[in-house]
Amino acid sequence: MFTNSTKSRPAPIRAVIIDLDGTMLDTLPDFHVAINAMRGQFGYTPITREQIALMIGKGSENLIRAVLALDNDAAGVEQRFDDAMAFYQRHYLAINGDHSALYDGVIDGLEAMKADGLRLACVTNKPIAFATPLLAQKGLAPYFEVVYGGDSLPRKKPDPMPLLQVCADFGLAPAQVVAIGDSSNDAEAARAAGCFVLTVPYGYNHGRAIHETDSDGIVTSLVEASMLIRSHNNDAH
Repeated sequence: MFTNSTKSRPAPIRAVIIDLDGTMLDTLPDFHVAINAMRGQFGYTPITREQIALMIGKGSENLIRAVLALDNDAAGVEQRFDDAMAFYQRHYLAINGDHSALYDGVIDGLEAMKADGLRLACVTNKPIAFATPLLAQKGLAPYFEVVYGGDSLPRKKPDPMPLLQVCADFGLAPAQVVAIGDSSNDAEAARAAGCFVLTVPYGYNHGRAIHETDSDGIVTSLVEASMLIRSHNNDAH
């Protein structure tokens, strides 16, 4: 399934890098609560989940600026940014995971990947202080050898740096690694890193159809992803 033009025979996949928000967990309800609590501290009216879904995925800084821009000009956004970020982080940490839920097939997919000997990493643009307790609360932490948040390294997705760091951590070539995510951020980072990429159709992707994103395939669940990787590896041997 995954082609490599430089080799007559495909390299086996040895590791999988998986996104968090919109891929393993539906965290939009958490964002909704925290963002509106932050907005309330400024006296702004609440906004809808649908509005927030268009803003998430590119990191907290981008999210907070986008939310503030609904009520402020550029100068006003920057003037209020530090306070808004502090309010948001406090509110989010207080409810982190309380309203979010695992997507279907996540645990089964992770179990299947582990059973096939694949090494797993989670790379998210969520701050690491949010990501680590969330993974633990939802029972996902034991599956991952490596976890990087959006502030763990100097650059975040769609920059390839976090994915290349995982490849280095695992001692693997990017062609032996598949990234799975719900957005163009994940696909662009994987392409730039030289990893393969699978996308899920149920996440957030900044309001765009996932079919517009360049990937090696769309999978309905992590279970389907594990089956595709297994099939590829059977062909590679």
